[in-house]
Amino acid sequence: MRVLVIGASGAVGIRIVSQLRDGGHQVTGSCRSPGKMARLRAAGADPVVLDALDARAVREAVAAAAPEAVIYQATALAGAGFSRSLDRSFAPTNRLRAEGTDNVVAAARAAGVRRLIAQSFAPYRYARSGGPVKAEDDPLDTAPPASARQTFAAMSHLDEAVTAAGGIALRYGGFYGAGDDDGLVKPVRRRMMPVIGDGGGIMSFIHLDDAAAATVLALGCEGPAIYNITDDDPAPMCEWLPALAAALGAKAPRRAPLWLGRLLAGDGLVIMTESRGAANAKAKKELGWTPRYPTWRDGFPAAYAHPQRNGERGRSWSSPST
Repeated sequence: MRVLVIGASGAVGIRIVSQLRDGGHQVTGSCRSPGKMARLRAAGADPVVLDALDARAVREAVAAAAPEAVIYQATALAGAGFSRSLDRSFAPTNRLRAEGTDNVVAAARAAGVRRLIAQSFAPYRYARSGGPVKAEDDPLDTAPPASARQTFAAMSHLDEAVTAAGGIALRYGGFYGAGDDDGLVKPVRRRMMPVIGDGGGIMSFIHLDDAAAATVLALGCEGPAIYNITDDDPAPMCEWLPALAAALGAKAPRRAPLWLGRLLAGDGLVIMTESRGAANAKAKKELGWTPRYPTWRDGFPAAYAHPQRNGERGRSWSSPST
């Protein structure tokens, strides 16, 4: 196919480009900075500079590429830090997931593009009740923390806009696999991320290479659809955080009681202590997808034991961000 990847220079996007090219697809890849065009060229894409928030530019870029499929991966997570407010930290990405998604959907419709795939997110979003692991048709959290309402709303908007257009929303797990560029690396090495309370909040992870592989496979499926793109092993923070520290050669994380956790995380504490994981059975069955790293227990040591190749480095964050 002729495929346009918007946000192609990011941690997932660059891998999607490489895997598309390996599969024989013709790829146009967009980036916001001219300085990233060489990286896209090296990965096998025809590069274009594009701001997904510029509706006219998006419309023109889609028309010029004449793609048979559009893959939307634009985020603004590079350099995003941790804070008590997800909405403050992710305001630029929220705009891309709301306004940017609308621009891409409209441009694809105007150009007659039938296949649309977009980056969504699975962790933290499902209702904090019932069992520990949720499927795509389980209810989402209708009462997220006040400091994360805009972030949750932007992700829901993306899911709804893409599927209403007949497309596929991929709810990725927390990304890892970009070495030192992974967003959790620095705080874990500095022991800035404690296990709060009993550490019972569930997280679902996905290696960047596995996320890219599922995305490429989704090109062969009809929408509308939503898939959790996560590994087989949703796990509580009390398990995965010490394992990540060990894989990084860092000291074990500190532990913090709930009262201290409230001071550190504010109303976002419930995300860390009560969140549910995401099941991947639907994606494995319908996409024909098998993760190379079925569990982070193997993936973390593999990801952090070897230096990353220059063409595969990118910013990623293990929280709201494909």
